[in-house]
Amino acid sequence: MASSTHSYGFYVFMLMGIVISTMVATCAGNFHQDFDLTWGDNRAKIFQGGQLLSLSLDKVSGSGFKSKREYLFGRIDMQLKLVAGNSAGTVTAYYLSSQGPTHDEIDFEFLGNLSGDPYILHTNVFTQGRGNREQQFYLWFDPTRNFHTYSIIWKRQHIIFLVDNMPIRVFKNAESVGVPFPKNQPMRIYSSLWSADDWATRGGLVKTDWSKAPFTAYYRNFKATSISTGSSNPNSGAEYQTNALDAYGRRRLRWVQKYFMIYNYCNDLKRFPQGIPAECRN
Repeated sequence: MASSTHSYGFYVFMLMGIVISTMVATCAGNFHQDFDLTWGDNRAKIFQGGQLLSLSLDKVSGSGFKSKREYLFGRIDMQLKLVAGNSAGTVTAYYLSSQGPTHDEIDFEFLGNLSGDPYILHTNVFTQGRGNREQQFYLWFDPTRNFHTYSIIWKRQHIIFLVDNMPIRVFKNAESVGVPFPKNQPMRIYSSLWSADDWATRGGLVKTDWSKAPFTAYYRNFKATSISTGSSNPNSGAEYQTNALDAYGRRRLRWVQKYFMIYNYCNDLKRFPQGIPAECRN
């Protein structure tokens, strides 16, 4: 992970400029009201009056939850605090998905690691059952010490992944060049904590240390925001929250991708000897 004093100074400068704007049809969530605990028995828990949720993993089972309602376009925000310590072999997945063999899906997956080594944030987009659009990042903070906000903006024009309101990835609608885009299938929010030590950490070389179990991740401050298809106020200072990234948002995106991106399928020429996918050429 490359960085410099200048790059971190630039990041701090940009953070000071974040403008928080209020969007219509925003619903602050309550886990009792908005989610069902779907598997893992008592390893998934809701407490503090529905304001906090935890998922745990032990050698017997992981756990998971899903939203009661489906969403078709909008912004989804969730704060997570990931498994601390030696999390090697664990995966905390937080994603939107429809169902069926031609499902659409928008993924955040957090791949655990040995104590002191960074988590890998794995992102992917599935359209009509096809994924293979991975981008991976290190984070510029320790995601186990405090809660951080992970967001998905899903519009007809694009999908934007954000971390603490910092855009890290944009997947544009490329239907004009024959690439399907998720626009017709409503999706639920899912999250799970599970063991994938056959591949998650260093390609499966590092296994889960079950003596450290249970492994626990925490969730709070869920928020769902409906986004209209009309244009937003161009003077809001936060166009990237609803529309395409403005110049400020593009600078922030370039900073993340320059210093923290560790894999981009669009640059993997060995994987695509016949040519990179069409959406990568836009």
